[in-house]
Amino acid sequence: MTQTLILLFHPDLSRSRANAALARVAARLPGTEVVDMQARFPDGLDMARDAEAEAARLIAAERLVLQFPLHWYAPPPLLQSWQAAVLTRMMYLLSDTEGARLAGKPFRLAVTTGGTADAYRNGGRNLFPITEILAPLRATANRCGLTWSRPFVLHDADGLSEGQLEAAARNYAADLTAWQAESLPVSAEA
Repeated sequence: MTQTLILLFHPDLSRSRANAALARVAARLPGTEVVDMQARFPDGLDMARDAEAEAARLIAAERLVLQFPLHWYAPPPLLQSWQAAVLTRMMYLLSDTEGARLAGKPFRLAVTTGGTADAYRNGGRNLFPITEILAPLRATANRCGLTWSRPFVLHDADGLSEGQLEAAARNYAADLTAWQAESLPVSAEA
């Protein structure tokens, strides 16, 4: 069973430095599975047909991470399509048999931005703090009964040197490891 499931929503991972680096280090962590959703659903059309399998994947995981680059203050379109297909099925169509099984699962976001951290503050270039920009996803997590955890945010992703990117990837791995340890299932704590 996958303990930590990271669903990676990047429109073209072959052109990504930051998300690719983060995914590589995360995939090496014990009990962690990284799924490149764009590779799985290249045209996005099969997602509704595969919603049952996607729901089963979520139910089987102990923890869930959605990883993506922020584009125009929103997640990539494939993540929005995934929400519409999978979460609608789980939370509205089959809430008793599927949706209820998400309740209490630890959940977090791993987000990259092209802007600096200073751009994401009240009155900054992007007007709002990153927490406010991510609020719709926090509301989604709440609606699904997922336990929200502080997001991992990597700012200025396009401007990082190779050394800075390697350090950021190590920080991500350490952050995930700490989060996994603090969100152990009840049965594992005993």
